[in-house]
Amino acid sequence: MNALCRTLFLVPLTAAVALAAPLARADAALLKKHNCISCHQVDKKILGPSYREVAKKYKGQKDIAAKLAAKVKKGGQGVWGQVPMPPNAAVPDADIQKMVAYILAL
Repeated sequence: MNALCRTLFLVPLTAAVALAAPLARADAALLKKHNCISCHQVDKKILGPSYREVAKKYKGQKDIAAKLAAKVKKGGQGVWGQVPMPPNAAVPDADIQKMVAYILAL
């Protein structure tokens, strides 16, 4: 690849990464704001599965973002063990969608 091609490829890629990083931090901050991190962490199981485990389990599944958003909103039990996940009815749907998208992108 010549220098011009590398530049034309790397500049947009670098810009995309630079723009995505603040968005990812903001979405991760929502997990803290809504107290999700008391039961979940990115890389380790606490009471619930790690976010990376969730991303790995559901990778490529159709309509999984909507299903997980509903699970966050209504709560659930049995998929990851017997410890129930409480409902999060007070969390705005837009925040849940951002958090689920962040988790699935891990």
